[in-house]
Amino acid sequence: MSNRILVAYFSASGTTARAAKAIAQAVGGDLYEIRPAVPYTAADLDWTNKKSRSSVEMNDHACRPAIAAPVENMDQYDTVFLGFPIWWYVEPRIVDTFLEGYDFSGKTVVTFSTSGGSGHNDRSIKELASGANWVTGARLKSNSSQSDVADWITGLGLDITVK
Repeated sequence: MSNRILVAYFSASGTTARAAKAIAQAVGGDLYEIRPAVPYTAADLDWTNKKSRSSVEMNDHACRPAIAAPVENMDQYDTVFLGFPIWWYVEPRIVDTFLEGYDFSGKTVVTFSTSGGSGHNDRSIKELASGANWVTGARLKSNSSQSDVADWITGLGLDITVK
């Protein structure tokens, strides 16, 4: 039995995208970018402005920004690596949209995040995709090497061949 792997990620600045590409390369997985239907502008991402789009979204726990395009054939994947930047100590709301859009029952979901310094708690996203086998991942640094990523994946103890 082959383990089909999807590396899904949302990236606002490119840092999470770099980590996702390194993971996809290491595991031979398919890459999927969680893109908002309405792209974020620099002004939207200004976390110091309480009226910016990202600030408004993060202050509304029910907010679910639309995604530009769905994953094709989500049912074919056994393992999903899910990456995102940490915003206000949690995942961005668009990641919640992604999680609520699919059935993760029986799938293994491994989270990875990027941040300049804040930590993350997976509790909120686990509630959004119940039925999944959750593996708490790691906060990856922007300068993580391919070797660092491979070592992290190997250390997860999953039945995944690392290239």
